[in-house]
Amino acid sequence: GYIITNYHVIADAVGNSSSKIEVFLDSDENSQSYAASVVGYNISCDLAVLKINANNLKPVELGTTDELKVGQYVVTIGAPGGLEFMGSVTYGVISGLNRVVSTDSDVKLIQTNAAINPGNSGGALVNTKGELVGITSSKIVSEEFEGMGFAIPANTVSEICKNIIDK
Repeated sequence: GYIITNYHVIADAVGNSSSKIEVFLDSDENSQSYAASVVGYNISCDLAVLKINANNLKPVELGTTDELKVGQYVVTIGAPGGLEFMGSVTYGVISGLNRVVSTDSDVKLIQTNAAINPGNSGGALVNTKGELVGITSSKIVSEEFEGMGFAIPANTVSEICKNIIDK
């Protein structure tokens, strides 16, 4: 199974032979851990593809970023603060589209006010149908700002990760 996350989530483990990457899948009964290998990554887009050996995985359905509208409800799923809070869900709205927040990348991001905390990076941003519309990646942390989180659009994720897998 291919797992998509942010590059910054695995960056310290890349090229470090003493590090290992584990993926935790949450089920109704318990959480199961899988050793993951790095298929590849794109640093400028902050995306990475991992691979685990697991059976009967159900892929996430992709939504289209082209249909997103400001004000549309979205949900983030992640593990804010670590495994203790794995599977946490927050909701909010699309606050803006096509935002560029870094001078290192020209990737246009989805802005949301759904809570994004440390540990949510690399998690899903889904629409009300449960379709993936983005991968959460960052937030602005400052006393002057609140509720400014960002996600890489699913269309971009799909294109970049397909290239990573193919090459």
